[in-house]
Amino acid sequence: MSSRRAPRRPDVSTVELVGGVEPLELGLRDHDERWAEAFLFHRGRIQDALGAVRADVEHIGSTSVPGLAAKPIVDVVVTVDDITAEEDYLDALLAAGYELRVREPGHRLVRTPARDVHVHVYERGAPAVEAYLLLRDHLRADADDRALYEDTKRALMTQRWADTNAYADAKTDVIRAITARAAAARGG
Repeated sequence: MSSRRAPRRPDVSTVELVGGVEPLELGLRDHDERWAEAFLFHRGRIQDALGAVRADVEHIGSTSVPGLAAKPIVDVVVTVDDITAEEDYLDALLAAGYELRVREPGHRLVRTPARDVHVHVYERGAPAVEAYLLLRDHLRADADDRALYEDTKRALMTQRWADTNAYADAKTDVIRAITARAAAARGG
């Protein structure tokens, strides 16, 4: 039996991409320790904005993995009790200066106006969050998979991407393979 309560209302059923499709304009950079500092700053900003809202905040994505080249965009994942209760978190994040980019079933994405920090909001217990954390922790510990992932990203960056999401989708197979190895290594 799950301890998650039922959403207060139905979630959105379509993908709303505020501002439309955007081309990938940033290249990979060697790991930068300032990414961890940026995460800590934004974690505090998010926690301050959300106040009494129960939310967990984690650094995810390539910028969270020392030694891994990345696009200079810090990814943050925030978990809340009810993704459909946008009044509990979205208004506060927008008031703190983040801009809405994506509203889709089970996920909201806000980002800084400079587009250098993406804040992914999910409901507590969402499988996507577990997958992000599993991948992050595995890449931090496994040099071979870290190198494989970086090599894949570098190869993809030799192409022009009219849609940033298409670049992200092109990494899916290698991410699935690495995540499967990570789950096996963890024993599940």
